[in-house]
Amino acid sequence: MITLRPARPEEAQALSELCMISKAYWGYDAAFMNSCRTELTITAADFQNAQIQVAVDGGKLAGMAQLQIDGVAAELDKLYVDPDFIGAGIGRALFDWAVRQARNAGANVMSIDADPDAAGFYRRMGAVDDGMSPSGSIPGRTLPRLRITL
Repeated sequence: MITLRPARPEEAQALSELCMISKAYWGYDAAFMNSCRTELTITAADFQNAQIQVAVDGGKLAGMAQLQIDGVAAELDKLYVDPDFIGAGIGRALFDWAVRQARNAGANVMSIDADPDAAGFYRRMGAVDDGMSPSGSIPGRTLPRLRITL
């Protein structure tokens, strides 16, 4: 059974590995993945500056989401699901958690810089295209920017 709970700082390394495994699901090569490592690493600062929620299945980390809220604007920084759990509703559950948290904190919009292969998921969740954003890992690469009105 999948449960959601706040992430714990001692899980940072495991969460970073989960992000890497999930990103690699899209078929990126080793060089690309190495370029993303810093951006996909969960740090102590992330626990201080953002809300991080995990999905757990019997003790196994199945997914995670990282949300930052600044007044009326929220940013879904990360949402990753272990490939073994893709299609099990974990992405939706974590996305719904982020929407609830952002709304409860008074945000009226949530933005997402999405992997091109994951943009369709966010569109199915109700997000709309809102331009492009530069990749934080790959110079010259841009990512679909989406937003959802809360």
